[in-house]
Amino acid sequence: MCGTCGCDEDTSRTVVLEQRVLAKNDGLATENRDLLRAKRITLVNLMSSPGSGKTSLLARTAREFGGAPVAVIGGDQETGLDAARLREGGCPVVQINTGTGCHLDATTVADGLRALEPPDGSVVFVENVGNLVCPALFDLGESARVVLASVAEGEDKPLKYPHMFRSADLVLLNKIDLLPHLDFDVDRFVEAAAEVNPRAQVRQLSVSTGRGLDDWYAWLTTQDVSGP
Repeated sequence: MCGTCGCDEDTSRTVVLEQRVLAKNDGLATENRDLLRAKRITLVNLMSSPGSGKTSLLARTAREFGGAPVAVIGGDQETGLDAARLREGGCPVVQINTGTGCHLDATTVADGLRALEPPDGSVVFVENVGNLVCPALFDLGESARVVLASVAEGEDKPLKYPHMFRSADLVLLNKIDLLPHLDFDVDRFVEAAAEVNPRAQVRQLSVSTGRGLDDWYAWLTTQDVSGP
C-alpha cells in the first residue's frame, strides 16, 4: 500500500504504464493509417479465439476474392504453420512470432507492411494472435476490424468478451454447416452481439462449404481504404 494516499501503488504504476504503451501505439497506428491511405490499401484486422477458422477463411479468400490483390500479416506465438498454409495457395505472407506476446501491435504491423510491400489498391489482412482479449486493445492502423466466431463456441461469447465484440465492424459466425450437430442458438448469438455492439453487422458462413462467402467478399469490396 502507498503510505501517502492508501492506494495500491503497484496497480497505479501498471495503469500508467499501460496508458503510455497504448499512447505510443496509437501514434504509430496513425502513421500506418496515413501510409495505407496514400497507397489505397485496405488493412483488415481479423481477430478470434484459437480454432475459429481464421487461416482457413484467409486461404479461401486469397484464392477466390477478385476485388483486389490479397496479402497477409500472420501473428502467432510460435511456428510458421499458418503462413505455410497460405503460401501454398500463392498468398504473400509475412509471419510474426510474438513469443509470449498475446497480440500484434502497430509496430509489428508496420514491420510486416515493409516486408510485404503490398501493391497499391490491395487488401492486407492481419491474422492476429488467437485470443479474445489483448488484440482488441491495440489500434494497428486498420481500415476495419472483423471478429470471427464459430458455432463450436458458446453463443454467449459477445457478452463474455464485450470489448472485443464492441470494437468490431463486422462479426462473422463460421462453421454453420455444423449446426445440425451442435446445441448452438444462432438467434441468441446475434442478439448478444447486437446488445454489445448495435452497429456491427453479423454474417453467417461456412468456410468449408462456401456458404455465405459471397456476402463476405461483397462486404470487403465496400470497405473505405481511408480508414476511420
